[in-house]
Amino acid sequence: MKLIRRGKVKDIYELENGHLLLHFSDRISAFDVKMTTMIPQKGRILCRFAKFWFEYLDFPNHMLSVPREDMMEVQKLSIIPLEFVVRGYLYGSLFERFKDRDNTGGLFDDSFKPVKAAKLPHPLLDTSTKSELHDLPINKKQILEDELLTARDFEFLEHESILLYKKMNTLAEKAKFIIADVKFEFGRDVDNKIILADSIGPDEFRLWLMSNYVVGHDQISYDKQILRDWLKSTGRLQQIQSNSFRPDTLEVPPEITEEIIRRYNFALNEISTQAE
Repeated sequence: MKLIRRGKVKDIYELENGHLLLHFSDRISAFDVKMTTMIPQKGRILCRFAKFWFEYLDFPNHMLSVPREDMMEVQKLSIIPLEFVVRGYLYGSLFERFKDRDNTGGLFDDSFKPVKAAKLPHPLLDTSTKSELHDLPINKKQILEDELLTARDFEFLEHESILLYKKMNTLAEKAKFIIADVKFEFGRDVDNKIILADSIGPDEFRLWLMSNYVVGHDQISYDKQILRDWLKSTGRLQQIQSNSFRPDTLEVPPEITEEIIRRYNFALNEISTQAE
């Protein structure tokens, strides 16, 4: 087994049989910054979440087996260098970008009125580049010009990504949750077939309890938004962005790590129970 990449939260190994092994670590990151504090049991929960969604969604995926609670054996793919974010609600980076309409890639017309956390008229695809440093928005026109995808493949992935989001959110709603947005990644197998890759869990989607949902306000999230909020409220995010704080010294307090795990566990149990 050979380590081929150490990401912010996952380690990837190459196996002797030619497959890959994803190790879901207890590391956590936010705003493209890796924290030094480990989140106990996080890797196991994310691996369980990924396994659950891969089995539940009716779309080919790269999962082959789960040899350990925090490890998943997957097919080796040629990864499409894009992130396919489906948004059902105006929140996070999309809401921030809305302040400058020229930076939303033509996703909205001039008649659309922005309200934080408002449900969008229909789910939409908001693509971004895939980077270990910082993902950037990229629209269909740029994708086609850079020959990252053909028009036919883009339209296929746009259609399927939105269908996957709708199926996930329908199940989440049965568990009294809202999936505000979700990030998908795809790759091509040896036959050039496009299949679902990476993982799906609280590191890839924004999850709210229906009972807490209030339009126009910040939402209580059952994902890693609690970490993002802590970084903002303590001023650490501003320090990182101004390069006055070393990211590798970021320690997350116990009350935040414990609440993250409590929410992850609660969401997994509530949602997976609805699929039984």
